[in-house]
Amino acid sequence: MLDVVTFGEAMIRLTAPPGEALESAPHFSVHVGGAEANVAVTLARLGFRAGWVSKLVPDPLGRRVAGELRRHGVDVSAVVWASQGRTGLYFVEHAPPPRGMTISYDRAGSACSTTTPDDIDWAYVRGAQWVHLTGITPALSDPCARTVARMIAEARDAGRRVAFDVNHRRKLWTADRARATLEPLIEGVNLLIITQDDAREVFALNGEAPDLAAAIVRRWRTDAAVVTAGAAGAYLARGSDVHHEPAVAAGEIDRIGRGDAFAAGLLWGALEGDLLAGMRYGAALAALAQTYWGDVSWSTKEDVLAVLDGGRRRPAR
Repeated sequence: MLDVVTFGEAMIRLTAPPGEALESAPHFSVHVGGAEANVAVTLARLGFRAGWVSKLVPDPLGRRVAGELRRHGVDVSAVVWASQGRTGLYFVEHAPPPRGMTISYDRAGSACSTTTPDDIDWAYVRGAQWVHLTGITPALSDPCARTVARMIAEARDAGRRVAFDVNHRRKLWTADRARATLEPLIEGVNLLIITQDDAREVFALNGEAPDLAAAIVRRWRTDAAVVTAGAAGAYLARGSDVHHEPAVAAGEIDRIGRGDAFAAGLLWGALEGDLLAGMRYGAALAALAQTYWGDVSWSTKEDVLAVLDGGRRRPAR
């Protein structure tokens, strides 16, 4: 049995050198990234059995994506290899304020966006303890939205648990369309993860982060809800109880993938039956994630425990 199965699109990421504009960059660094794949990689590196479901084309870019996940220990045996489509791309500019970071997508017509429920090995999905999904995948296409809905139904029917990270992407759909699609999906999930900005923008909820977390549990009858609030940390609501977990201070090289690392930490705690510990793991993993270039966090359990122990690692000499 797998510990966690995720479903979603992974893309090739092309990053311009810091300070360079995309239109002037002389070269790009190449990484693989995608929210659900990032979670699977982090969990696999932590020692859990993680699987990733998607659709790829058997060209050099598709093989690059699958190979990158495989090298970290993610099971990709349920990936569907399509004869048509393409691998999505996205481009990143890094610059200090006032420019900041800019992301541009080239993902229309990707193989993953054509995924339908008929493509999925449902026995594979039903065999995992947890199924982790995000609001990015339903935004890709109506067939993807139907596939996500079926994933939730299959997991529930098999007595498995579902984690859902809203992860709103404004460049993919409007808040109104996201709300209409996501509300039926998140009803009654075991663990809902959302930023305080998305809670306000997508679901028109009011209040501060702890109030938002409590409101989500009541409104959608989730077992637990976690609202992240950047430097203010994160808030876990279960029933009428709300727990605050402070953010871990860290230097920043690349923020992309920070939220996915946090979600992986939550799932680590959930797999051990301790969501409060998961909040601590998530805070440490999020801090570590932003110290690496690329979407993927290369952290291990030892790295996380060292952060939580309050110690700064000295160079080994």
